[in-house]
Amino acid sequence: MGMAEVVPGVSGGTIAFITGIYDRLIDAIKGFDGGLFKAWKEEGFRGVWKRIDGTFLFTLLAGMSAGVVVGVFGISYLLEHYPVPLWSFFFGLILASVVYVGSQSAFGLRQLLFLALGAAVALGIVMATPSSGKEALWFVFLSGALAVSALMLPGISGSFILLLLGMYSYILPTVKDFLSSPGWQSFQILAVFGLGMLAGLVLFSHLLSYLLHHWHQQMYALLAGFMLGSLYKIWPWQQILSTRINSRGEEVPLLSKPVLPAQFDGDPMLWWGIGAMLLGVLLVWGMGKLEVDG
Repeated sequence: MGMAEVVPGVSGGTIAFITGIYDRLIDAIKGFDGGLFKAWKEEGFRGVWKRIDGTFLFTLLAGMSAGVVVGVFGISYLLEHYPVPLWSFFFGLILASVVYVGSQSAFGLRQLLFLALGAAVALGIVMATPSSGKEALWFVFLSGALAVSALMLPGISGSFILLLLGMYSYILPTVKDFLSSPGWQSFQILAVFGLGMLAGLVLFSHLLSYLLHHWHQQMYALLAGFMLGSLYKIWPWQQILSTRINSRGEEVPLLSKPVLPAQFDGDPMLWWGIGAMLLGVLLVWGMGKLEVDG
């Protein structure tokens, strides 16, 4: 999940979904609510640790931290020098996951409708044109809540939601300003953004947990749809439609559309791409076999 968060457009929620820990992760996050005080009062630290599934979260966060370090040095290098094989790998990974989820579920008409709905929503998000954003604190709060909610959904990147809201180029420089020379204004903005993230994390995790426990088949179909719709953005061969300036002053792609390898502007690395795609498919197939055999 840590390595996935380094790649723009790939959600850590997708990796959680693929590896089969998604339900447990949502339930663990849901534990961060008012019930923590009751657990502390009744059982102390042990009660709090049990309520938030502390061992699971600690292990996951440790792995994510290591993944971020590897991602910064490894994934970033691949993204810069070998983007087609890297995106191909993620494409194969996600495509195979959609097929695997479908094979594990009793898909009827209702599930297919939820799958189509999820795909349509994700496709609409990744194809949307970014807005200009607002600097009002209420919108900063809302942006934090929506961004962190997106992080919990497979196929939707929190950073991409900030781009669509027009807040990516506002929040990141604010973080940079605060780290270089802390001031009240930057602190106020980041505090409000952090409160929005906390509110979104708690509220959305409760909603997702309820839906997963009461509408499990339909929710898995919806989440699989999110991943299916995100394939439009992850297709390895893209034609750039517009660019943006990132926090380091570099021009990077913003909007793009998928094209055939023959129409790709650059080296399509076709066989490398196909090989990486197959590797992603085989990885999901192998994890599915381990789960069944286990």
